[in-house]
Amino acid sequence: MSQPALCIQSLHKTYDNGVTALKGVSLDVAPGDFFALLGPNGAGKSTLIGVVSSLVNATSGSVTVFGIDLMTNRSEAMRQIGLVPQEINFNMFEKPIDILVNYAGFYGVPREVALQRAEVQLKAAHLWEKAHMMSRTLSGGMKRRLTLARSLVNDPDLIFMDEPTTGLDPQARHLIWERLKALLARGKTILLTTHFMDEAERLATRLAVIDHGRKIAEGSPRDLIRAHIEPHVIEVYGDGAFDWAERDGRRLADRLEVSGETAFCYAAEPARLLQSLERAASLRYLHRPANLEDLFIKLTGRELRD
Repeated sequence: MSQPALCIQSLHKTYDNGVTALKGVSLDVAPGDFFALLGPNGAGKSTLIGVVSSLVNATSGSVTVFGIDLMTNRSEAMRQIGLVPQEINFNMFEKPIDILVNYAGFYGVPREVALQRAEVQLKAAHLWEKAHMMSRTLSGGMKRRLTLARSLVNDPDLIFMDEPTTGLDPQARHLIWERLKALLARGKTILLTTHFMDEAERLATRLAVIDHGRKIAEGSPRDLIRAHIEPHVIEVYGDGAFDWAERDGRRLADRLEVSGETAFCYAAEPARLLQSLERAASLRYLHRPANLEDLFIKLTGRELRD
């Protein structure tokens, strides 16, 4: 059996201010996997990405990248890694072509090879025509695509992506999704953090949910949904939704949650719920299969996190 692309064992991180962000997280990511890491704000996702990309020092635990110990052999491990951070952190007064070539140089890539790779990555990101413009003139979506292109110019086998599609329009998100699928087809391994449940459900082969610094679930999206959520979800809203939920919803649903003006009914068999709703002409409702957002809400709660 091949060794994991990423092996995290009992990772702890306590900051100087006393905040403990990670509390014994362990994960194995297989080569060629698309692994998504989900969790509310403050759950520890970005700290974990910081540790495994060697930007944050762990308090204890171990990280290996294709069998290379990140703590004791950082330089060799980092040659295998590409990082797409949350924030745009390149020099806005540099040209995209220079940003990529200089970044490749940090990894010992010869300049001629770096120029060739930069052209390939900028074309793949639909940025070749902007290659010699100042980066500050790029739109927000272009800057996000440039960040992705930069992370790939050293040809890493393991790519960490910390909320890479936040703030992008649907067209830009789909472009990045297609780029990620192409990377997987080449045998690359991806670890993604995201708040977009549809993104994780669409792309990930496996995922883990962390909250308050601990891993609380791990598996394939479909397996986790089947294990934790009833197969049918009926969202009921409109005038009288709360009264209907208290009168019929709680009696007929296997599980019911009310959030704002919407009642969420979870059921193995939805027939009686649907019959009741058909008799309530003033109510509007949506009947759909359970999805990853339902799983996320059940495991981490509906309360707002800052």
